[in-house]
Order: sequence, then C-alpha cells, then structure tokens
Amino acid sequence: MIGLLGLAATVAAIILGYANARRFVRTRLRYVDAIQRKLAPWAAGAAAAVVVTPLAWLLPAVGIGSVVLFGVAIGTGVAHGARDVRRAETGLLRP
Repeated sequence: MIGLLGLAATVAAIILGYANARRFVRTRLRYVDAIQRKLAPWAAGAAAAVVVTPLAWLLPAVGIGSVVLFGVAIGTGVAHGARDVRRAETGLLRP
C-alpha cells in the first residue's frame, strides 16, 4: 500500500513539476537570454533534484529514483518552455 502511495506521489510530482517549469519559463523568463543556453535545463534539473533530496530521506515512500525523475521532469519542462519561447508558441498551456 505504501508503495502505491509513493508511486502516486512520484507521478504527481513529475507531472506538476514539468507543467509548472514549462509555464514559468514561458511566462516569467521569456525575456531572459540565459534560459536559451544549452546548460539551462541541466542546471534547473540538477538544482531541483538537490532541493528535493532531503524529502527522499524523510519520506519512506519516496526514494532517490523519484528525486532523479523529478529533476528530469523539471529539466525537460525548462527545455520545452525555452523552445516555446523561441518559436513564439502558446500551445495548450496558455498563460
């Protein structure tokens, strides 16, 4: 039962992390040139994983794999948000 709760928490964190990172880049960081660099998604994903790592130590249902997947979701959201800014697309996540 606790494994299922951990899986649900991981999936929710991945979906919300991706969507919020993409929306944040598209709305707030639209005019920031540094977000267009190739290192920006990697830095954002690594920073998010480092910030969430203590949560993996405190909660028994959330492991280090969840932290890594969350970091990947944040990095992917930043990369897709920067791509949307370059292409000037609004897509499904309109601000």
